Amino acid sequence: MLSAINFKPGDTIKVHQRIQEGEKTRIQIFRGIVLGIKGRGENRMFTVQKMVGDISVERIWAISSPQIEKVEVAEARKKTTRAKLNHLKVAKK
Repeated sequence: MLSAINFKPGDTIKVHQRIQEGEKTRIQIFRGIVLGIKGRGENRMFTVQKMVGDISVERIWAISSPQIEKVEVAEARKKTTRAKLNHLKVAKK
C-alpha cells in the first residue's frame, strides 16, 4: 500500500504487485507510462500503460490497494503540459 504519490503523469514507473495463486504469492512487475492520476485522498487512482508488441495494456490501481508492494520511478519526464496523457493511447484497428 502506498502512503504518497512520488510520480506524475508522463513518468515511467515500475509497479510491484503482489499476486495470489492458490496458496502461493509472488511479486509481478508492471512497467509503463503513467497516463493520469485522479481522485483525492485515499480514493486516488493512477493509470499505467505499457506496450506489448503492437498491443497496449492499461492497468488502473487504487493508491490504497493492498496488492501494491511498492512503486519505483524508472524514468522521470522533464516537462509535461497535460494532467491526462490520453493522446498516448493507441487507437483500435
